[in-house]
Amino acid sequence: MWERILTILRKEFRSVLRDPRMRVVIIGVPIIQTMIFGYAVTLDVRHVQLAVIDRDGTPASRDLVARFTGSAYFDAILHTQDEDAARALIDAARASAILQINAGYEENVTAGRTTAVQLIVDGSDSNTARFVVNYGTQIAAAANASLLLEQTQRRAGRAVMLGQAAIQPRAWFNADLESRNFYVPGIIAMLVMLIGLMLTSMAIVREKEAGTIEQIMVTPIRPVEFILGKCAPFVVIGFLNTALVAGIGLFWFDIPLRGSFPLLLLGTALFLLSTLGIGLFISTVSQTQQQAMMTTFFFFFPAMLLSGFIFPIANMPVVIQWLSLLDPLRFFLVIIRGVFLKGVGFDVLWPQFAALLGLGLVVMTFAVNRFHKTLA
Repeated sequence: MWERILTILRKEFRSVLRDPRMRVVIIGVPIIQTMIFGYAVTLDVRHVQLAVIDRDGTPASRDLVARFTGSAYFDAILHTQDEDAARALIDAARASAILQINAGYEENVTAGRTTAVQLIVDGSDSNTARFVVNYGTQIAAAANASLLLEQTQRRAGRAVMLGQAAIQPRAWFNADLESRNFYVPGIIAMLVMLIGLMLTSMAIVREKEAGTIEQIMVTPIRPVEFILGKCAPFVVIGFLNTALVAGIGLFWFDIPLRGSFPLLLLGTALFLLSTLGIGLFISTVSQTQQQAMMTTFFFFFPAMLLSGFIFPIANMPVVIQWLSLLDPLRFFLVIIRGVFLKGVGFDVLWPQFAALLGLGLVVMTFAVNRFHKTLA
């Protein structure tokens, strides 16, 4: 039995690695996508390009402008009195916001009156616009607090120390709130699933197209041996991709690994059980490699959306939240981020491991039964 499995395993490795395009998919794609996603997938908004229209030109207005440009959030690229020039920067996507201070600003704030300051944002990027509005509101609130203190001191005619609450932000597991630390571990799960699905779904279809599946079945090889021989190389490739992308995250992007790497590999093994089972099922319902590829992407993108990788599951409708329990990617993301960022162990992550094991056994059993019926 084991000799036959090893024979199929060697044949499958040769078949996969002999094709230069397949070698690029296995090795090149994970590296390229990790580099691209590691830099591109971020929700941090810094250095917003800001155009300033200061029609007051007083110390108070200049102080407000300095509060904006002195922060890490805004960079003033233009000081002008011409609204059309500032609007042109927004239209050309060279600026994301306009800070407009009208004449009489200092006079109004000195007299204790409320005065309007416009912060015009480019709403074509709604995510960035929300951040810009929040940052601007915080800076304006700090400026108002400073003005209130000055007015209180001036009216009292003596130095007055007002009590205030000093907020000291603290974030667990990601102290600098780097979104890269959140997304890069998730990319490992995404790549392992995508490559595992693609390779497995096309492996048996390739035999069908070549007309060799019938020849294999008339040999003494049993279906379970054939499946093991077909899937084993992709298990090895999945582990190699995990180690490869994890290495890039650790040594290139400085993503912390606070937990156990063997525990991560155990989670990868259970995740591959589900992934390869789904890929095997796709191969049984597809007649050509093109059909297998289309079906793989048809499954992959909903799985990505339901996993919580992009959108929080808690924000989804209840029905969709229940549907996401059928997505193995959801549970593996919790494991991989728990190991990387939180350093938690099996005692915390065991529900996710149990869910992956249950899903994997069900999916693989269903796929193997379907494969038997296909051959029959």
